[in-house]
Amino acid sequence: MAEPTARRHRTEERRRRILEAARERAEADGWSAVTTRHLAGAIGYTQPVLYGHFPGGKAEIMLTLAMEGFAELVERCRAAIGAAGAERAAEVVAVAYLDFGSAHPAVYEAMFQQVIAAKFAADDTPPELREAFDLLSMSIGDTDGGAATEVFWGALHGISLLERAGRMRPEHRASRVAELSARFGR
Repeated sequence: MAEPTARRHRTEERRRRILEAARERAEADGWSAVTTRHLAGAIGYTQPVLYGHFPGGKAEIMLTLAMEGFAELVERCRAAIGAAGAERAAEVVAVAYLDFGSAHPAVYEAMFQQVIAAKFAADDTPPELREAFDLLSMSIGDTDGGAATEVFWGALHGISLLERAGRMRPEHRASRVAELSARFGR
């Protein structure tokens, strides 16, 4: 009984090392620098071993990191709402969202800019995406099917990209968040 558990642990550890190597490389040099050859070398295994864990290669690795990113974003937003209260949900979710995008640009890019095998607003939308969208919806009290949530999300996404590109003044972030909260808060 111990051998299957040990094997499973080794498999999970290798999988985690592959994901960490991909995330580190993407954060340092962008997604174009993430290759299966580099990842195999970074973790000290061959490419066939890497494909044994991620048969879809880089695309599957990016998708996995994106799904983990959605789960982390939801966790951060929930914690922010828990600390501040529901009446400030739009404000604290906006801050948590923007902070996440700033802190993890490569994961954010995988989540929202790279082509991944996950669709929003579809019957087969992964639960991580649905949960993130539902949390944004709840934070602004959107009960009309999501159009307001899409606009809120679009504003957050635009701000995130513009901030990262240096197109918005950093000292005005609080004012931008206050503006969003005034427009979308409950």
